[in-house]
Amino acid sequence: MAGRKTVYNNIVTDEDWENVCEHNLDLVNEFLEYNRSIDRSPQTVKQYFYQLKIFFVWNLKHNKNKPFYEVKKRDFVKYFGWVNSTLGASPNRIASLKAVLSSLSNYIERFMDEEEEYENFRNIVKIIESPVKTPVRAKSVFTLEEMDDILTNLVKDKKYQVACCLALAIASGSRKSELTRFKPEYFTNENIILGSLYVTPEEIKTKGRGKMGKPLKKYTFVKQFKPYFDLWMKERQEFNIDSEWLFVRKVNGEWVQAVDDTLSSWADTINRYTEKDFYFHANRHLWTTNLKRAGIPSDVIKKLQGWESEEMVSVYSDLDVSETLQKYFDENGIKEVNQTNLTDL
Repeated sequence: MAGRKTVYNNIVTDEDWENVCEHNLDLVNEFLEYNRSIDRSPQTVKQYFYQLKIFFVWNLKHNKNKPFYEVKKRDFVKYFGWVNSTLGASPNRIASLKAVLSSLSNYIERFMDEEEEYENFRNIVKIIESPVKTPVRAKSVFTLEEMDDILTNLVKDKKYQVACCLALAIASGSRKSELTRFKPEYFTNENIILGSLYVTPEEIKTKGRGKMGKPLKKYTFVKQFKPYFDLWMKERQEFNIDSEWLFVRKVNGEWVQAVDDTLSSWADTINRYTEKDFYFHANRHLWTTNLKRAGIPSDVIKKLQGWESEEMVSVYSDLDVSETLQKYFDENGIKEVNQTNLTDL
């Protein structure tokens, strides 16, 4: 089974974009420059550009290439209807396309109201009803036992680097992009705290606002990770891999840092060992669920993951209500709960 993919259609061409009216081209460029100036990440700016190109090329082909200040509510309604019927976009994607047009409109209201054509401009996108967001992919929920079986088979087939990467994802709850930023030197006895957790001696870039993201120290459970780390480090030594990065790929005969696409290919490999649809983010749910099942308080989980709110624990925990209630109640009423230690994980 192949790993799940996100589909992006090539909706516009360079020739289409060149024919968009000059006013709209200048407006988009100015809006993107503004977002760069407030330190939006390059990926976010790239996504904004792609989404705006879809609208303005539609405007070119189906709406007389109107300057943005002449676009009416009925035009936006027609656009979102076209996105739905012609592109077959999901409600989630339509909401995303609407959000960037609303953001552009907010920018105009705040910074371009002194321009004659925008003197009476207001954001009319936000008053258009959004489609109800729905899950577009089936969620895969794994157990530790299932992951252990996958790891066993990866080791049996001598896929030690893939096994090490999967074990790190399970033991740290890290995102795919974060996994590529770990270094072998992080996993030494000197970096073990409380007898159970590796802590990175330096901060790792994680998802967050701006080009630098949110730098955090990352925690990894020793027992879950070390056996697979040791196997990979032994193979690295045999292959004479000299790289500061834990996970690597070979480019022009040189071992270099693995990238997101590398891990996507490893996800395809892992999918050969399971009937479920594997993707690395599933381990973030598994990590949270494992800690909640062990009785670790949400505020501790929040601190370990660097979340700003305990609400994120609920988002990532896959425990159902019945399992949660069984931990605290039985036929005699309230049960005495024995707290699990981190060293037990």
